[in-house]
Amino acid sequence: MGRWEPNARGRLAQAALTLYNEKGFDATTVAEISARAGLSERTFFRHFPDKREVLFSGTEMVRDLLARTIAEVPATAAPVQAVGAALGAVCGIMQEDPERVRLRDSVVSAHTELRERELIKLAMFASVMTEALIERGVSERVANLAAEQGVAIFKVAFALWVRGPDGSKLTDILHELMAEARGVLGAVSRPHSCAGGSSWPTMGP
Repeated sequence: MGRWEPNARGRLAQAALTLYNEKGFDATTVAEISARAGLSERTFFRHFPDKREVLFSGTEMVRDLLARTIAEVPATAAPVQAVGAALGAVCGIMQEDPERVRLRDSVVSAHTELRERELIKLAMFASVMTEALIERGVSERVANLAAEQGVAIFKVAFALWVRGPDGSKLTDILHELMAEARGVLGAVSRPHSCAGGSSWPTMGP
């Protein structure tokens, strides 16, 4: 194989995902991944620092996409709308190769260390969106609330999509859940009668 063979990175990633699902993450070696892809170990390490990074190599790209999307939404958009647009953009990328996303999820879900790394990644995404909202002039408290709420909804949407029927759209599920969440928060914010005529305090607009 030529040293700079096209799509080496993609072949290595696919080989790794296949082997992780066949043998388990811990039992798979870089040598096996390279051999399955028809490439050398040296080529593997030119693209990935270790076998774990095969599963998290797109993190920087997603960070940039989240920040850029929030920066580009209209100035009139509410914080939660900006967050929805950013997460929707990420969902769009994931929908381009649902089989690969599902393979990756099955590997991460089966491994404690990888699940912890995934949670750290999601927390970082919330932080990125918070900072992007603050850059738009949103208060830190509101920015943090919108970002954390968005990530929580994204986690539920992803779980429904990745285990759902083929052909379903992650973006559709995300936006449906965000609309439902607004409805729930709106219901909570309205006063409810209590014994003695008192009411629960409202959460505000």
